[in-house]
Amino acid sequence: MRRRLRTAVATLALGLVLAGCGGQQVGSDGPATGSTTATGDGATSGTGDSASTSTSGSTSGSTGSPMGAMDMQGAAERADSMLDLTLKAIEPAVQWAHGPTTTGSCDVTRRRTVMTVVAPERRQEFLDRVTEFWREGGYRIKAVNKDEEFPAVYAQAEGFGISVSVRGGGQVFFEVDSPCVRKSKVADSASKPNGPAYEGVYPLPRPDVKSPYWSVGAS
Repeated sequence: MRRRLRTAVATLALGLVLAGCGGQQVGSDGPATGSTTATGDGATSGTGDSASTSTSGSTSGSTGSPMGAMDMQGAAERADSMLDLTLKAIEPAVQWAHGPTTTGSCDVTRRRTVMTVVAPERRQEFLDRVTEFWREGGYRIKAVNKDEEFPAVYAQAEGFGISVSVRGGGQVFFEVDSPCVRKSKVADSASKPNGPAYEGVYPLPRPDVKSPYWSVGAS
């Protein structure tokens, strides 16, 4: 597992370098609640079963000019790459599906929903493994929510915010928010889920895939 993690980290680090070179293109429900420990200048917000998180920060200048030559499609592909590498680094593997893609005036958000049941006893270990991968890949950990039921971690790399959070029903969600970039159309993600695609289904069902490791002890 360590060899695979090191390989994924090396690939991730290369992606970060490429993302910073003149804008090269590389390529749900409920928030985490409870006390949050900020480790940088990022922020988290929201209570209840639906809210927003913000960790991307701004890389545009004081005039609001977009980040380099990257457009929203390029930012979406970069977000996909970050999510792909993160999910591939998790062992044993978990099944995931795409969440909704949302766009703003100059930014884009990609989401992934984990369909594997992660038992309460395994949640912290799951988040710790993701955090370790991000740290080794050069990500800056911005904030950590240590709530027992709804823990979350928020990180940042090259202006892109990425988060992993446990929400309603113990379901795990990943999200990447881009910085402000050049406006463009955004296509659906080219990344293929490793399970059912649930096309046209929203909200996605609660996790129902059992893992001999991650789901141990779950009802």
